[in-house]
Amino acid sequence: MTLHPSHTLILLFSSKKIKNAQVFIFPSTCTINSRISASSIQKMSTENGRETHVYLAKLAEQAERYDEMVESMKNVAMLDVELSVDERNLLSVGYKNVIGARRASWRIMSSIEQKEESKGHDNNVKLIKEYRLKVENELSKICDDILAVIDKHLIPSSASAEATVFFHKMKGDYCRYLAEFKAASAIANTDLPSTHPIRLGLALNFSVFYYEIMNSPERACHLAKQAFDEAIADLDTLSEESYKDSTLIMQLLRDNLTLWTSDLPEDGEENVNADESKPAEAEGVVCFKLPELSSNCRESWVKIESPNVRTRW
Repeated sequence: MTLHPSHTLILLFSSKKIKNAQVFIFPSTCTINSRISASSIQKMSTENGRETHVYLAKLAEQAERYDEMVESMKNVAMLDVELSVDERNLLSVGYKNVIGARRASWRIMSSIEQKEESKGHDNNVKLIKEYRLKVENELSKICDDILAVIDKHLIPSSASAEATVFFHKMKGDYCRYLAEFKAASAIANTDLPSTHPIRLGLALNFSVFYYEIMNSPERACHLAKQAFDEAIADLDTLSEESYKDSTLIMQLLRDNLTLWTSDLPEDGEENVNADESKPAEAEGVVCFKLPELSSNCRESWVKIESPNVRTRW
């Protein structure tokens, strides 16, 4: 077959076998149209793949196989397209259930750890801590995963304000509190005295994190009581300069302990009561309102009488 230079040869394959190929000869001016067709075919392939992943995610949700649900929605996210409301909700539900199971495990182990500590079973406590760290590592891995997907794919692909806000809110729900508090706690407990107002303020906020975010009143009470007791033991070493700030935060820790221990049933089962009222604002006292905390937390209104102390919020 002889082709004129002004013509373009286009092969359309109906299968991988060359014998099924169809040959069409068009003028060279049709080359642009052939490229458009190729782009359209690629787009159709992307859309079909997207629909398949969404369907598989819904199927996994019905089967309560949330790890697979997350993987399917990650595949959608990595297409770098703006997610629909339905797709955003599927992504959110998947990750919520994946991390929710680990959080539940973490709470159970923390509760058992506290009971073993109170009984003086040091060997058991050591084993529990190792197991708890394993779960914490899983939590961190999951959180890092969704944060990377949000930053690299979801937010850059979101054109609407609604979608952008949705994914920024998701970022706030995953791992940030835990990562910040764990790192800060390790440094504070190593380098700062137990009566230092910054260390006490960290313990105050850390205990609220466990109470509000992790839904673990027992752990929250343990942290608040530990910080309070350690500060009381070293009260004689408290400097006059930080006396007011430290004693104020110690009072807030004690107030929280009073509120939170009343929420704990006798059998140790965690139950959160959100009906307590916030403390009244005192005249001449600067109040910093912490975001999204229930009225069960005294530090939802942290009163600062001195500029030497600042909240992290």
